[in-house]
Amino acid sequence: MMSRLSDFSRGVMLAWLLALAVVMPGCDRKADMAAVPLEIDRSTSCELDGMLLADYPGPKGQIRYAGQDRPAFFCDTLELLNTLIAGEQVRPIQGAWVQDMARADWNEPKGAWIDARTAFYVFGSKRHGSMGPTAASFAQEADAQQFAQQQGGKVLKLGDIKRDMLDLSGGALHDTRM
Repeated sequence: MMSRLSDFSRGVMLAWLLALAVVMPGCDRKADMAAVPLEIDRSTSCELDGMLLADYPGPKGQIRYAGQDRPAFFCDTLELLNTLIAGEQVRPIQGAWVQDMARADWNEPKGAWIDARTAFYVFGSKRHGSMGPTAASFAQEADAQQFAQQQGGKVLKLGDIKRDMLDLSGGALHDTRM
């Protein structure tokens, strides 16, 4: 009888171990999925002003806060950067992304998401985004430098950007499509 209980106990223990082996990787995948950017669709709107992102040119951004199912989207890199740099930001961030404008179409940017914290930004170019003057974002410094040579502006990393450089009074003041 003791032998049968041991076999039964071993079977139960083996079943629990197999169940854990199946469930645990699923938990990790769910956590990993929370830290990836989502794509913009026709109904994606800006966290700050409700503008539909697909209706406007220029690089977009998104931030996924811890415990949030969907990221907060921004119709312009300046809005995203202001949110990242703002001293009052207290929610833990899982990820922040902008679009690599070396790979995305300026007039209808889709995909090409890169980590906003490691991107190169071109400030002061002739190209405008949804809010007027914007900061063009790039994955590679060489692409940012080439853009700056062609369109004007200065290449900066996130750590070099100061809050007073982030003027949010751009095109929204004059936009009748919102």
